[in-house]
Amino acid sequence: MAAVIALVLATNPVTTGAVASAQPPDKPPACAATLPDLRYLVLFDTWTPRARAARTISASCGRLTGYYPQIGVAVATSPDSRFANRIGPERAFSAQRVMRSQQGPRKTDETDSTQAQVTANPAAVSTADLTAEQWDMDMIHADRSRRIDDGSRDVVVGVLDSGVDPNHPDLRGALDPALSAGCLSGVADRSRSAWMPTASAHGTHVAGTIAAADDGHGIAGVAPGVRIASVKVVDDDGFIFPEYAVCGLMWATANKMAVTNNSYFVDPWLMTCNRDSEHVVFEAVRRAVDYATKQGTLTVAAATNEGADLSDPSGQTADGPDVSGMERRTLDSSCRVLPAGLRGVIAVSAVGRDKLKAGYSSYGLGVIDVTAPGGEPRAAAPAAAAAPTPKPACVLSTVPDGYGRYCGTSMATPHVTGVAALLASRHPDASPPELTRMLTDQAESVPCPADYDLDDTGAQDAYCDGYAPYNGFYGHGMVDAEAAVTESGDSSDAQSDSLMKSGVR
Repeated sequence: MAAVIALVLATNPVTTGAVASAQPPDKPPACAATLPDLRYLVLFDTWTPRARAARTISASCGRLTGYYPQIGVAVATSPDSRFANRIGPERAFSAQRVMRSQQGPRKTDETDSTQAQVTANPAAVSTADLTAEQWDMDMIHADRSRRIDDGSRDVVVGVLDSGVDPNHPDLRGALDPALSAGCLSGVADRSRSAWMPTASAHGTHVAGTIAAADDGHGIAGVAPGVRIASVKVVDDDGFIFPEYAVCGLMWATANKMAVTNNSYFVDPWLMTCNRDSEHVVFEAVRRAVDYATKQGTLTVAAATNEGADLSDPSGQTADGPDVSGMERRTLDSSCRVLPAGLRGVIAVSAVGRDKLKAGYSSYGLGVIDVTAPGGEPRAAAPAAAAAPTPKPACVLSTVPDGYGRYCGTSMATPHVTGVAALLASRHPDASPPELTRMLTDQAESVPCPADYDLDDTGAQDAYCDGYAPYNGFYGHGMVDAEAAVTESGDSSDAQSDSLMKSGVR
């Protein structure tokens, strides 16, 4: 009888007190506005339908604001501090949240001393011919290549930067407003105000090196015959959040730009590691670069001005914001400067007038592909009274209301981009890997220096690994604009070094 009663109780939940007092399954806490609206990158499988991505983000207390289904990367906003945890910290990341928590200063760039951002009176810009002062163009033989071929109007170069001055007389003929856009929300905005510079002349300087008009006035770019598009990926605080870079790369790809110039590194870290929540940033940018390459857009990027060996940072500690609140991070072999450290990207180091790696230029065997003139400010130290006046040591290019000299890998990179644009002009059907092979095969080898003691202390300031045709300071060597417009482009099997970044297979 006892067994029968027990069976009845077990099979009749309506009458059992145990079931009547049971609690419903746990539910996630309700959405709450615990923070100002923050922007996130969210990873999905490629080609996940937009509607499904939106539902997933909404269920985690967020709102979808942009989506790139080709690479499965979404941009979302949320005021709920638990958004990333709800959707999965390995899938969502907010660089904006990290930078706000640090409350750090504005990020500087090489052109911070420039006050104006847009030329106020184009007629007042000097018409003097300054090309004789462009030692950098002589170094890569661009002064000769322009007399043979200055590039095709069918080739468009995306200047992913702080915006390009549309009023500068040296740039008006090259700049295509219809292809320009701002990416500071993570979604392309074609309005003029979105892509014009508002806080930095950096993009204007870079643009001049690529395509300033060769008209006998001012300076001349490497490829003055091509068009450029202003793709704004640098905000007014100087930061390049990953969603800006992804948007810029995807916009350039969608508009079939042949080459993009990326004179920056993606924040919030100098080196982003493919681990933990940093994986979201690494993977999103990697997917955008890979997609661009497959669709026919070559990515050229600066190696940065930290003077760091980028080949294998394992065990190093690095300053910079950390999600956990720690001031320093320990790096491992997965850590890369983005986008320069990714496979398929042309990474550029900088040299001075003496063709020696600039002290600020980062380097690394298996990372650097080619080198170009970026200038070296140490060469501009005041001369002794009896000594001749030193020659200008930095790169002369366009800035609002005129011209200015700046040094950096940011200045070296557009030289390479210009040469790549010449190659794309001569070989319109060439793929990014084919353009890369031509660029590296035609480069002039620069051997490792026998002595790299920049400050005469008796100690080496950096160590160059490799041999003359390929090494950690200069990659395959100095780019050659004249070779780009005179050589056929047929090459033997290319070395895999330039497409296989150290540690990335």
